[in-house]
Formats: sequence, C-alpha cells, structure tokens
Amino acid sequence: MTGTDDVLLVHGGTPLEGEIRVRGAKNLVPKAMVAALLGSGPSRLRNVPDIRDVRVVRGLLQLHGVTVRPGDEPGELILDPTHVESANVADIDAHAGSSRIPILFCGPLLHRLGHAFIPGLGGCDIGGRPIDFHFDVLRQFGATIEKRADGQYLEAPQRLRGTKIRLPYPSVGSTEQVLLTAVLAEGVTELSNAAVEPEIEDLICVLQKMGAIISMDTDRTIRITGVDRLDGYTHKALPDRLEAASWASAALATEGNIYVHGAQQRSMMTFLNTFRRVGGAFEIDDEGIRFWHPGGALNAIALETDVHPGFQTDWQQPLVVALTQAAGLSIVHETVYESRLGFTSALNQMGAHIQLYRECLGGSDCRFGQRNFLHSAVVSGPTKLQGADLVIPDLRGGFSYLIAALAAQGTSRVHGIDLINRGYENFMDKLEKLGAKVELPGGSLV
Repeated sequence: MTGTDDVLLVHGGTPLEGEIRVRGAKNLVPKAMVAALLGSGPSRLRNVPDIRDVRVVRGLLQLHGVTVRPGDEPGELILDPTHVESANVADIDAHAGSSRIPILFCGPLLHRLGHAFIPGLGGCDIGGRPIDFHFDVLRQFGATIEKRADGQYLEAPQRLRGTKIRLPYPSVGSTEQVLLTAVLAEGVTELSNAAVEPEIEDLICVLQKMGAIISMDTDRTIRITGVDRLDGYTHKALPDRLEAASWASAALATEGNIYVHGAQQRSMMTFLNTFRRVGGAFEIDDEGIRFWHPGGALNAIALETDVHPGFQTDWQQPLVVALTQAAGLSIVHETVYESRLGFTSALNQMGAHIQLYRECLGGSDCRFGQRNFLHSAVVSGPTKLQGADLVIPDLRGGFSYLIAALAAQGTSRVHGIDLINRGYENFMDKLEKLGAKVELPGGSLV
C-alpha cells in the first residue's frame, strides 16, 4: 500500500468545467531528448512537459555527460552532448529503474562511445512489452550483447551497419530503436511493418533536422540512409494527443465541459469520430478543442483498438469509464496490449457492469484470440458509480480510475497517484482549474 502522500481523496459527482493546457507528447519528448545524443552540437527542444519520464531521461543524459539546462522560454530545454562519457552502472540503475526508455539509449551510445549498459527495465504492467526484440535488432546492426547479473552490456567493435528488418508487429518502441540506431549506421536500413504514429513522424522530423536521410512509404516501410555526422536540432514537440483525449473522456464521464489548449484535430481524428459516435460534442479552433457532454443519454458503441491510424490503445481506458454511462451494450476489443482490460475489475467494484472475454468480440480476429487472454469487454450501461478504495495499476488505467472517482457518487480514496505524474503534467493543478473536489489526506484541499 502506498503512503499517505501518494493518496488522493476524490469527492465525486461534480462536472469538470474549465480550461487546461497540454504540452509536448510523452511519447515523443523523451525520445527526442535521447536523439540529442546523436548530434555533434547542442539541440533545442521546446514544448517540453514537466513529467517524470522527462526527468528520468534528463538524469540519464546528465549521467552520460550531456549538459541539460532550461532555455529562454517555459518548457524549453537546451541539450549539449559535446562531452558524452560512460556512466556508472549503479547510477544508471538508480535513475532508470522505473522506466523503459533507457533501452533507446543503446544505438546512440554505441555510436558515440562504442559501448552501452542497460539495467533491468520497468514501465506499466499492461502486458508483454518484450525487450528481446530490441537486442535482436541491435545484433543485426552489428552490436555484441553480454548478459550480466545487473543488466545487459553492449559493444560495437566496428561501425554499426545498415540492415533489413521486418517487425512482426508495428511496435512503436522497436521502430524508435531502429530509427535512433540506423541514422548513423553505414549503408541503408529498410524497416518494414513499422509503426507510423504521429510521434514517430515527429521523431523522424527531429532526425531529419539533424541531417538524417529518412523516407516513409505508404506500406509502413521506412528507409534510412546512414550518414557520417549529425548536428543538433531546434524543434517544438507535437502536443500530447493521448492526454488531450483523457481530458475529453473526463468531460464526457462527468457531464462536464473542458477546453483543452494545445489539442490538435489532425492527430486526434480517429478519437474525435469515436467521441462523436458515443454522443460527445466538440468544437475545434486554432488554439485547441473544447469537449463537452451535450446532455441526454450517451450511445453504446463497438470499439476496437489498433495501431495508428486506428483507435489508440491509450485512448481506450479513459473512454471505457464514459461508456459505463452509455445506454446499452458497448463492445471493446483490445488488440494492442493483452492485459489492458484488467483495470475494469475496480470499475465493477464501483457499480459498473463489465464482463471480460477471451474471444475476439466485435471485430476481426487478433493475435490474442487463441492465447487465453481476457482482451475483450462488454460494458452494460448506464450504471451509477459509487466511491471506492482504488489502487492505480498503470498510467492510463490510473487516470481512468481518477475519472471514475470524479464521476461517482460519494468519496473515493485513490492510492498511487504519483504514477499519473509519469504522463500527465501538473494534473493536480489542472483538476483544481476544472473545479474537481479533491483533497490530500489530512484535509488540505488541492
């Protein structure tokens, strides 16, 4: 059980109303920071959110001799990799224990130092996210890998070489690994069945600004022609579409009205279509998107998650909370992470009616269909939610519990709220701006 400083009391039943802002995407900013390692000079990254993953990468970069300092404007970082050096193994482990991002340091460090060390990795417990494929990819580039008691030690006896790689699944992390390694490798790398999320495109934009040669084909093939040298970059990170959608789902579940500064239509088109099908309303302008519950009953829908341009798995959990308030049976088929629906057991304790199934429901067969995973859900609504004791399981599930507690009648105790800081900047301040009735144990209102 978490300590009292990691618990939030949520008094539900009040619609969230007001304005908040989202900054750079959690799934891009830390990777762009790692990319700075590849440059021969300083990089300038703007629109950086103050979240834990950014602080973890900042610490790891500094351990490796990179100077990281704030720029002239809020949310700006200057990263200078001029004096990259090896880091102490214990220090790396201490900084990286709760994050999976250190695996992406491998390629850049092999190019800069000829070796790298990766400790055991953490991250959210939402299903298998094997790192073995990362190491297989690095071996194809020519790296040697030695497993040690405290982690993996990698060496590049010679310059890494371009290669042909086909991903068994369009994994975002594996695609990032290939991009960050291939740009300085000798020759051409061809990556097929690659992830093509907006954050991947933005990372490619960063690397192209540094001097990389990267082309994207319409069939999920990315070709990278290695170059001998990369420079620094100046880049404004694309806004966090996943956080924006979380607040949209919060507006829907609490019958509220939230204007999200920084939200952009282009990267959220699939979500916006689904939001409208459920019965939510939105209005787009040049500065952001307003999301609100227009009154009346919400609509039950059939929903299937998929890689981009499909409905993102990170959008699913917050929206499921809103679907508990929809009239009829909603079907949710999770095809990206096999264990992502486990969070629904807590919603059932609050009064929701959600049944999980091993079969592929409401859509095409997927890779989990014959593997005994509870990866489909039927949500029966509307149901009144009641306050409960909740323990946050992972980042998106945690924010979903927060939404459920805000939508419920009565008071909930939400344990493990610090995990939400991994991907939601200043979420406590944002809750205050939206009129949420939350307090820390001891009675201090937030």
